[in-house]
Amino acid sequence: MKINGKIFKYGDDVNTDVIFPGKYTYLLMSNEEMAKHALEDLDPDFSEKCSEGDIIIAGKNFGCGSSREQAAIAIRAAGCKAIIAKSFARIFYRNCLNNGLFALTNSKIQEVAEIGNNIDIDLSAGKINTGGMEFDFHPPSKEVFGILEAGGLIPYTKMKLSGG
Repeated sequence: MKINGKIFKYGDDVNTDVIFPGKYTYLLMSNEEMAKHALEDLDPDFSEKCSEGDIIIAGKNFGCGSSREQAAIAIRAAGCKAIIAKSFARIFYRNCLNNGLFALTNSKIQEVAEIGNNIDIDLSAGKINTGGMEFDFHPPSKEVFGILEAGGLIPYTKMKLSGG
């Protein structure tokens, strides 16, 4: 599976309060409504600029803070297909996987990636290409890849229970 999109770039310690503001946490919203508020406190135009397949590149500890699942859902619903960071907060990382958002670690790409440039990710080969440079990452296991390809843990489980 391959992902192609443009780059959004953020720094270290991006917390869930700026990914999905706390004032919306207890409101009942569709995924599409949540997408409109994705990263609004950090990048107010993100939801308007993000297209299907785009990718966030960030520094260390992306998704720190509260365990709100809406942060991963909002980013994915906005169209973002993957986040590449130096490291992730553990709960946010798992929320990404559970909701079909690829979360990849790479310690070098943030220094060279340029906002708005195209980026290609080959998930099976464990390769990222941007700006004429290639970066490696550990491809997800067969099981994790299945969860991500299905769009998250719930769709994957439904598929498995139905014999798929």
